[in-house]
Amino acid sequence: MPPREVVRAAHTAGLTGLSLTDHDTIAGCADAADEAAKLGIDFIPGIEISCEYPRPGTMHLLGYGIDPQSPILHDLTRRLIDGRSQRNVKIIESLRAQNVAITLDEVLEQAKGGTVGRPHFAAILVRKGYVRTVQDAFNKYLGQSGSTYVDKETVSPKRAIEMIRESGGLPVLAHPVQLKRENFAQLENTVKELADYGLAGVETIHSDHREILIEELFDLARRYNLIPTGGSDFHGSSKPHIRLGQAGPRKVPRELFDRLQASIETLQAQ
Repeated sequence: MPPREVVRAAHTAGLTGLSLTDHDTIAGCADAADEAAKLGIDFIPGIEISCEYPRPGTMHLLGYGIDPQSPILHDLTRRLIDGRSQRNVKIIESLRAQNVAITLDEVLEQAKGGTVGRPHFAAILVRKGYVRTVQDAFNKYLGQSGSTYVDKETVSPKRAIEMIRESGGLPVLAHPVQLKRENFAQLENTVKELADYGLAGVETIHSDHREILIEELFDLARRYNLIPTGGSDFHGSSKPHIRLGQAGPRKVPRELFDRLQASIETLQAQ
């Protein structure tokens, strides 16, 4: 979904604060900020960076309050998007080798000008009848155990944190559940290591987080002096079950946005 449409959807949903954190790109921040200003929505520019991390988990770091004109981030996103483009071609070739007829043009059209990701491939696989659901597409073809899985370009967590801070932003660990640690103690060790690198916050409320994990993460954030954040991880039609401003049955409270915004303002005033 294009950035302006996301902001308009947020306005329709009654949201008064919004951050755009696209995967590995900051290209949509300017349009989103402009539309948010027109509609009277408070806006925080952001990015979501894919980091090196052992399977089966994944690690993403959010950069909130970054400067969208940062040359550091522009160089990074150019490299990451070039890597994504090469991966997309490899996925197409692998699908064709399995008699799955999908073209790169179809994938680009599905992304509607945004960064191409595996959910766009999945949507086409469903539409063409190769699988029944998006989850089936990931299980059979696109997920880490799928037949066409290709690793994408990543950056080390330490370097991602450094670049976010060098670009005037606050680094936040996204959806910790996706680290897939064996227990909470292991997850805490990972958070502690990231905090030593300069991590500023941890996403506590997320659509994939159960209530007990949410409470544990709030406590973890308090103990390590990290900012607790929340997000729905809205992806438009790629994740139709997720609504803007909602993390499962729980609404993401405005107070988390306000605390994050205040921390960004404090950082930028220094």
